[in-house]
Amino acid sequence: MIFTTRFAPSPTGPLHLGHAYSALLAHDMAQANGGRFLLRIEDIDTARSRPHWEQQIYEDLTWLGLNWPQPVMRQSQRLPRYRATLDQLTAMGLTYPCRCNRRDIEAAAGAPQEGVPQFGPDGRIYPGTCRNRPMAEAGAEDVIRLNMESAVNAARLRPFTETGETYNGQHPMDPRRLITTVGDIILVRRGMGSAYHLSVVVDDADQHITQVVRGADLFEATQIHVLLQALLGLATPTYHHHNLIRDDQGKRLAKRDDARAIAKYRAEGATPQDIRAMVGLGHTSPAPSSG
Repeated sequence: MIFTTRFAPSPTGPLHLGHAYSALLAHDMAQANGGRFLLRIEDIDTARSRPHWEQQIYEDLTWLGLNWPQPVMRQSQRLPRYRATLDQLTAMGLTYPCRCNRRDIEAAAGAPQEGVPQFGPDGRIYPGTCRNRPMAEAGAEDVIRLNMESAVNAARLRPFTETGETYNGQHPMDPRRLITTVGDIILVRRGMGSAYHLSVVVDDADQHITQVVRGADLFEATQIHVLLQALLGLATPTYHHHNLIRDDQGKRLAKRDDARAIAKYRAEGATPQDIRAMVGLGHTSPAPSSG
């Protein structure tokens, strides 16, 4: 299989130095291994996605010297594919509709108990209020959740391989940890047709991604993705979670931090080589190998 990486931004704001690092690293790794670098636009959140931000993504990445095959995969065009995957999980008896809002979840969680995890990769761990609702009751105001306990019982879990700076090595999957520290994740959000965990797993499989390159903040979500891959009979790629680019106060960069936007550096006369130096990739950008 061809060594294949991807960069998958959301068009909800300007790309910053952290995005530049992730995209350049994925591109460099693909080139170093004689492989392919793909671009994917994660615009499933149509309420926040904007065409001008998508256009700026293309402009920024082209200016950085990156290239990718056409056409670009866009999540907003793949809703039937996500629906078919959800139907597959539903047929396995693993999904249920949930009408709880954030306030409901906070209230149901009650007072924190010492030693009991309260938050996971998706924020507050869902207490299971709607777990017994049948999918036949699903309506437009519901999200769709994965019954985590049923899912781990149905899956044949396997370790995944990580090549990133912090988490390098083999990582076994712990069913009990998925239940207690992750909980019943959302597969489809209200009005969106999917959610991150479902769409990213399907997209990576359909694009034959062999090496997922992304920030270390997403490492804990990997166990969710490997679980879904096992349930759906999909291959598990190798993961490379890189360190985050932070500001002078040590905070991770966000799209609202326009001072670090690639477009701003471009307007001020920076070169692509300057950006490489800023994110620590240097001018020649030696890339890590798949090992």
